[in-house]
Amino acid sequence: MLNRYYNPVQSFEGPGCTAELTDLLQKMELKEGRLLLLVWSEEVLKLPAFAGLADNGFTVCSMVFHASNPTVGQLFETCQATREFQPEVVVAVGGGSIMDVGKSLCCLYGKALPDEGSLRRLIAEKNYGRPAARWIGVPTTAGTGSEVTCWATIWDPEQDAKRSVENRDNYAFAALVDPELAVGMPTALAVSSALDAVAHAVESYWAGGTNAVSRGLALEAIRTIMGHMDGLLAGTLEAHDAMARGSMLAGLAFSNTKTTACHSISYPLTMHYGIPHGAAVSMLLGPVFRLNAPALDQPAPLLEALGVSGANELEGKIRNILYRSGQPATLQEWGARREDLPHLAQLGMTKGRADNNPVPIDPTTILSILEHIYSSESYNLTQKGA
Repeated sequence: MLNRYYNPVQSFEGPGCTAELTDLLQKMELKEGRLLLLVWSEEVLKLPAFAGLADNGFTVCSMVFHASNPTVGQLFETCQATREFQPEVVVAVGGGSIMDVGKSLCCLYGKALPDEGSLRRLIAEKNYGRPAARWIGVPTTAGTGSEVTCWATIWDPEQDAKRSVENRDNYAFAALVDPELAVGMPTALAVSSALDAVAHAVESYWAGGTNAVSRGLALEAIRTIMGHMDGLLAGTLEAHDAMARGSMLAGLAFSNTKTTACHSISYPLTMHYGIPHGAAVSMLLGPVFRLNAPALDQPAPLLEALGVSGANELEGKIRNILYRSGQPATLQEWGARREDLPHLAQLGMTKGRADNNPVPIDPTTILSILEHIYSSESYNLTQKGA
């Protein structure tokens, strides 16, 4: 098998690295110096790295984007509100939702988009051409790795679908991964984000397009995150630093492989029941590991990185982490209805994710997995029969 790996994002990681932002922007040699500062909170605008941009000669348009899991409609509204400013660069400061909107905008500026329908068609056709703006990612949660990938998740609840803005010309100019920005994050959000990064790494390890570099990055990401999970639950700065580093490594890993069945199955769980993405995808790690294990050439390094002996122990470990962070660990506890599972199974066949799994899946397979994680009783029943 021919191994290929490519990622052009220059990455900075460590406490205080946001101080590099002004210097990076100056190196971009912007013609007009126009930048859109897209942030998740007004408080971000007060931080020195961002508050001083106008004093350094840049024309800044600041916009706060509060929504999680951005929709086609929200992306359209944001594009309409900022397109006349014609930013040359978008600085996206926040979690995965902010990153997804920021990088998507770069692909939309300059396009004729009179309504949401035209935006939906553009995303479906993926005929973006070269982006009209560049972007810099500054994550404030450690989990998505979006700052080092070239695709963005946009939700389409009106059509019961998850969509992806993908453009290989749309990698970030740079990523600034500063763990100090994650301090004070609620424990549940921090843990959910960390588990999302673990899923990125695990799925990168076994994805259909995996390669030697991605596997190496994935294993180091998993060791880093799982090895500091107790510290994260305790809220230590050292753990936040480890999560920022591990998330970035996981992002670099799956930037070349994409994700697989875990993510594919998780999307409708988030869309229909509001289950945080990281929590949803982590509940699926054990069952999908059990499904994929026979197809893995080298499962031992992956198990060692996770600190488990097999799928059963992995399930127990994830459930324990979720409960310790104050989050449910079954679909029933999240408010899902058993009668909805067949429909959720049909929606779990996401193109580009389901077909990237090393073992073929179909709605019947997905339904059995959803039934397994539905309640503590179904989980225990399966464990006894294992």
